[in-house]
Amino acid sequence: MPSKSYGSVEDSPKPHPIHRHSSLLDSPSSPQTSALQFSSPLLRRFSERSPAGDTYVKASQSHDTSSVIQTPLLNGNGSTKQSAPTVEEGGSSNESFIYYIVYALVNSIMCVPCLYGYASVIFSHPIYQSHINALSKLVILSSVVHQICFSIFSSLPFSIGQVQDAGLIFLSAMSTTIATSMLEGQDGNDKEVVSEIVSTTIVLLGLATACLGAVLVIMGKFRLADAVAYLPLPVVGGYLAFIGYFCLEAGVALCISHPIMKPSDWGYLFDDKSLLLATPGILAGIFLTLVSRKCSNEAILPMSMVAIPLAFYILMYLCGYTIEDARDGGWVGERSPSVPVSDLLRLVDFHQVRWDLAKDLISTWAGMVFVVSFSSCLDVAAISMDMGESLDTNNELMTVGISNFVSGLAGGFTGSYIFSQTIFTYRTNCRSRWIGVIVAFTFILVVISPVNFLEVTPLFFLGSTLIFIGFDLMFEWIVEVRHKLLLSEYLVLLATFVAVQFLGINAGIGLGIITAILDFVLATANVSTIARVSRRSLAMWRPQERGILEATAYNPDRAQILTLEVRGAIFFGSSMKALGNILDESGINASTEEKKEIVMTNSPLPHHSRISRHSPSLSPSSFRERRDQRKEDNKLDTTIKVAVQRVPPRFLVLDLSSVTNVDASAARGCFLQLAKMCANRNVVVCAAGANSHITWLLKTHETAHDFDLHGPEDGHSQIDQLKDKIILFNDLNEALYFCEATLLAETTSMKWHKDLSPAPGHLTISLSNAFTNFLGLEEKSAAALVEYERHGRSFHTETMYTSGQTIFSPGTTSDGFFVVLSGTVAVLLDDRFGGSQTLISGGGVQQLQRPNMNMFQAGQISRVLSVGSIFGFVDYILQRPRSFQVVAGAKNALVAKVSREGLNELKKETPELERIVDKVLLLCSVVELAAGQNNW
Repeated sequence: MPSKSYGSVEDSPKPHPIHRHSSLLDSPSSPQTSALQFSSPLLRRFSERSPAGDTYVKASQSHDTSSVIQTPLLNGNGSTKQSAPTVEEGGSSNESFIYYIVYALVNSIMCVPCLYGYASVIFSHPIYQSHINALSKLVILSSVVHQICFSIFSSLPFSIGQVQDAGLIFLSAMSTTIATSMLEGQDGNDKEVVSEIVSTTIVLLGLATACLGAVLVIMGKFRLADAVAYLPLPVVGGYLAFIGYFCLEAGVALCISHPIMKPSDWGYLFDDKSLLLATPGILAGIFLTLVSRKCSNEAILPMSMVAIPLAFYILMYLCGYTIEDARDGGWVGERSPSVPVSDLLRLVDFHQVRWDLAKDLISTWAGMVFVVSFSSCLDVAAISMDMGESLDTNNELMTVGISNFVSGLAGGFTGSYIFSQTIFTYRTNCRSRWIGVIVAFTFILVVISPVNFLEVTPLFFLGSTLIFIGFDLMFEWIVEVRHKLLLSEYLVLLATFVAVQFLGINAGIGLGIITAILDFVLATANVSTIARVSRRSLAMWRPQERGILEATAYNPDRAQILTLEVRGAIFFGSSMKALGNILDESGINASTEEKKEIVMTNSPLPHHSRISRHSPSLSPSSFRERRDQRKEDNKLDTTIKVAVQRVPPRFLVLDLSSVTNVDASAARGCFLQLAKMCANRNVVVCAAGANSHITWLLKTHETAHDFDLHGPEDGHSQIDQLKDKIILFNDLNEALYFCEATLLAETTSMKWHKDLSPAPGHLTISLSNAFTNFLGLEEKSAAALVEYERHGRSFHTETMYTSGQTIFSPGTTSDGFFVVLSGTVAVLLDDRFGGSQTLISGGGVQQLQRPNMNMFQAGQISRVLSVGSIFGFVDYILQRPRSFQVVAGAKNALVAKVSREGLNELKKETPELERIVDKVLLLCSVVELAAGQNNW
């Protein structure tokens, strides 16, 4: 039932005052300070002394005490600076128990009218009206069971759990289905028929509730609460908005004593008497909505709910009307005999139950499982956020399951946490299980009371509580939510809302899910992006070689090596757009024949249906075919833009490290076509960083092939063999090195090097040689380093590592930096990027890596660093632990380590050399920054 989740903090967002669902959208991550200012003199007198008792242990001992809600009710001076005393479980004073009674009565006042309204929703079919008094008490009795279960099993001793709105429509649909099926060919006035319908409905609804509870217990036991997240929030929002509309219908129907089951039934309001009866209820519902949303004082809402019927009786007395006059006018319910508890037991006759109707409820029950589990998880998440403490959603879901299982066995109905009242009780600091016990006891008093509340309580007041819930849910999930969803998501919400109205619950939610899936596909198709990026390899080329590369390979006017970064998912919905963007960026104009081939490849129809293999005909069908072909050519022209007039590059490098998924349509329609078009123009296409699934798919469709940098053949030989294929590399550095080395071999007399060493004739180099040749150190500085080494003094150590041997691991001390003197070293991928090594295709399970693969063959490396490369200097300079792992490459590697201790000694002996080393580190940082890579 309604209760505000925030106090009088002006700038704090105000979540849903009735339910939990909006708190995922509105609630902040930490609780806000609440100023609960009750005006009752009785309650103010309670606040003059601090209640005793302090045995309640919080769920999270790490919870900041500054976030405890400060309540003037418990703090006599109303100050929010002094921590409010907490009424904890186990308090011995009488004042503590008085607190429990007061707040339990407040909760009960807010609950009972709504429970009567819920009963009218569940049993909305006219056939149930003769038993509505007993059925209403059955709903209240079900709430007793829920509250007792929550008080016993919940980790929150102050929790409030009742029959709630999430399952109302499903229960109503089930009861209506049962009544409609059993009334076929029967007299609705026959008491025997009515008795059979009531018995069948109570038993089957109870069985559905118990089965729901069992499913929730299983979900919580096996920690499957996250599975409900697969139900899209806009779909749930549309359903909750419809709950609001349904409650609005039920509230107005309760006011005018006429069922409103379809949109045309709103025509009852054109009758003067019905309009007169409905108007007070609608106005009272609007009043309660405004109070719950605008008033920061938590006491005003329950006081308003008491004031509305009290004002009705005062006005009736002042006007000289009696209760019988009000009954004759339709303002209160018809007089009926009281319903003792024994009559509740006689509602069910198991011999009259139509068990065969259970199969007709299965689909509705399945929808109820999803929605109730989803809303229960939202309840727990909202309570957790408002408290600022972590709650175990799976354990709380088990509590909800136990509660529903017991309630169903007792012939009850679905229920869950009531978020607003649980938080209300939490904020009063009365965190005791006595609250729930007293609430359950008050419900029992209502059940055993001989007074029939429906014949003495104004019907418009009971209707106003449903109208209140309806207004609030619809306002939140149709109006307020607009600013929290994308336009497409909001349209999905509206589509679900309308579909549930006209197609029914299951069909409406199903249509909403399909719409959400289509929205996701369209959104994902537009997310994939192709962007030109400036990247260089990490190879330490000599200054003159790097100059050649900058003048040719990376010339901004006519780049011979073009790197494109691809992001997102490339699939059937985005493959043609991605291909068009790649061709546009690379300066490739598709010919007419190539366009036709692209259209055929991306078409889901057989190829011969697109382009006729016969000579042109003058028949009408041939004209239509040619017209359709022209339309498709024009469509492709808009997808593949005419590139600006520039020469295509010699090498096109695609960075696929940020591509999440590629499907078969994209493998053939985008990448295979790209490889063929580039091959016709002598453009070599390289792809780097693709995950194992994408790599498998590209190889399976004969679109791509691995390139072995360490193989026996040189680069040119392998390029000739893979002319119409995309060449795959483990990482972008390898791909760029391959392109740079090949380009240098084509433009200069330099030989292509298979071992990733750009130093011809230098299988092993010295440290001073590395600094001189690969970083362009000044001759004077280089000579000083050579002289220092010649005299046998050294500030570094050299170690030979075998292939795959670890050089350093994450978390180790950064006591130096390293230089590769021979061979290569590899920076390994983080574990979280490893991914699954198998996938399931139409032909079964596919192994993505062969047994006994080394780390290079399995694609577990992030970067390969060659001779002259310096690594580990960032962690060294920042004096932080190592943040990555490095191992020796495919061959043995000789690595020099320059230690901090060695540099300190060098600084003492020759300060000038220490400055040279600092300059080396600066030069290395500049080179890697220019390459656009991570600093290692």
